[in-house]
Amino acid sequence: MSTKPIEQKVFVLHSRPFQENQLLIELLTEHKGKISALVYVGQSKRSIKKGMMQPFLPLKLTFKDNNTSLKRITHVETTAPSYVLSKDNLYSGFYINELLVRLINEDIVCEALFNQYQLTLSALSENLPIAPQLRQFELCLLAELGLSFDFSPVFNENSDNVAGFYYVAEQGFVPAYQYAITTINTPWFNTEHLQVIAEHIHHDKVLLHKDAAQTFKLLMRLVINHLLDGKPLNSRKLFTKKQIESRDKYVSNSGNKTTDKIREKHERDFIRR
Repeated sequence: MSTKPIEQKVFVLHSRPFQENQLLIELLTEHKGKISALVYVGQSKRSIKKGMMQPFLPLKLTFKDNNTSLKRITHVETTAPSYVLSKDNLYSGFYINELLVRLINEDIVCEALFNQYQLTLSALSENLPIAPQLRQFELCLLAELGLSFDFSPVFNENSDNVAGFYYVAEQGFVPAYQYAITTINTPWFNTEHLQVIAEHIHHDKVLLHKDAAQTFKLLMRLVINHLLDGKPLNSRKLFTKKQIESRDKYVSNSGNKTTDKIREKHERDFIRR
């Protein structure tokens, strides 16, 4: 029994060679969520199809939904120019792609996430501040996974005895008492920063100051690392490696000898997104 072809707007998240003249690709689609598919690209190194199977390029493709986990693409075309990303914006694009590959299950409708993904790429291509775009995308991703922050303890359990709050998976925010913080190695977050973050999430017009923005970043990293079971992101390692190379080049060009001590300081100072 033949199946009706399905047409979808998509973005390529990841691709790799699969058998002869084929690519196995992971896609974020507008109405079908994340799917895996095979596409025949031919033998030519200048294959048009192969050239289109690139990240950050808006595509429209046709495939047959044969109720298997691996779809077969029958037609593909571009719908708009590629989002041009460079430097830190490019690594940020790799980062959100890897989050989608690692954390989103296949064949689950996530239209809001698709829309947010496209908005994030647009903002990155326009060189808007990176951190706010990543935090907004991460929040949308968490919502798709059925997760959200309950900030009520940050407002209701605040007292002179509370230095700040831990964030514990499955529990949320737990008070970090003054008498215990010197004996517990678990990182805790500043209460005022968390309150500002809560207002920022629920009221977009509330801006984050620098310290609160850093706390927000660390909080999201903690949550995402838990979802990843502590397994490192390749995009983050790549970003860190490029930062090392860039800083080493700067030190070398300045005529200073890079000692192990200086290198260690540089590595501690890296801003990993």
